[in-house]
Amino acid sequence: MPKANPQRSCLACRETKDKGSLLRLVLAPDGTVVPDLQQKLPGRGAYTCMKGSCLKQAAQKRQFGRGFKTEVAQVDPEGLARQVVEKLEERIASYLSLANKAGKIVSGSDQALEKLKKSGAGILFLATDISADIGEKFRAVAKLRGVPCVSLFTKERLGALLGKELRSVLVVTESGFVGSIELEIEKYRNFFEEERE
Repeated sequence: MPKANPQRSCLACRETKDKGSLLRLVLAPDGTVVPDLQQKLPGRGAYTCMKGSCLKQAAQKRQFGRGFKTEVAQVDPEGLARQVVEKLEERIASYLSLANKAGKIVSGSDQALEKLKKSGAGILFLATDISADIGEKFRAVAKLRGVPCVSLFTKERLGALLGKELRSVLVVTESGFVGSIELEIEKYRNFFEEERE
């Protein structure tokens, strides 16, 4: 009989879900609340849904003391949410760097467009500061080809991840990296879900 996934409740909305789908937070030795995205840090965990709204609500209503079963100093909801976003972005960035080292990234407008039009494109990344016209052109081709499109990181950051100059566009080619990156992007989008509606 398969082992059931451990369940935990969100400190904010009280909904019970699989532990792995929730955001785990731990208490650092200095008493600050720290996001634990990989759910590997030592110590007792407290959980919220992977949504900015639940995280901020738990902080505003001082629910972490209940979760950690100890006195917890006042938590800055915006600061904690920013930490989570930074960690989520860092995880996506590290997968892109790994994919690049493995030769699974095509960058530069012409090469990326060619890859999209042929086959073997897994995910299209567009810089957040790409020109509107070029962005629309790439989105249209990606949509036609059924390739997911993500707008994340500036041209400078995308370039730096590849060890190159500015990059407006990059394509992660079909590989094992695609599934991992999509999972992280889903978490990232879920986190903003309610605030972007």
